[in-house]
Amino acid sequence: MSATADHAEERTNPAARLGFQPGQVVQEIGYDDDVDQELREAIEEITGQDLVDEDYDDVADAVVLWFRDDDGDLTDALVDAIGLLEDGGIIWLMVPKTGRDGYIEPSDISEAAQTAGLSQTKSVSVAKDWTGARLVAPKR
Repeated sequence: MSATADHAEERTNPAARLGFQPGQVVQEIGYDDDVDQELREAIEEITGQDLVDEDYDDVADAVVLWFRDDDGDLTDALVDAIGLLEDGGIIWLMVPKTGRDGYIEPSDISEAAQTAGLSQTKSVSVAKDWTGARLVAPKR
């Protein structure tokens, strides 16, 4: 595939924009009927496999964590997600956009990530109702 085709795919496939790659194992946590189905399908399309659920018992290359304000403690959820990752893996924290039910303040996300030992490297609009924060763990 040419570099031009790669850039075109990044514009049309949100999963490519988020950096997902073919062959990656992506574990999904916090699935509910409000998640963005198009993004889920785009991740499965680019990785070439289904998302694995919370019962998956091996490490994943990435975790997609759908989280809303009333889902409990964000720091705890992030710490749990870290334990599911392969070294060098990433967590995409998906939170409702401003004004949507379940919205979480960016300062609360930053504080929870730091407390969990994660660094936020990017924040992007990933879907009509969701914003994604790319979180990485320090090398073990």
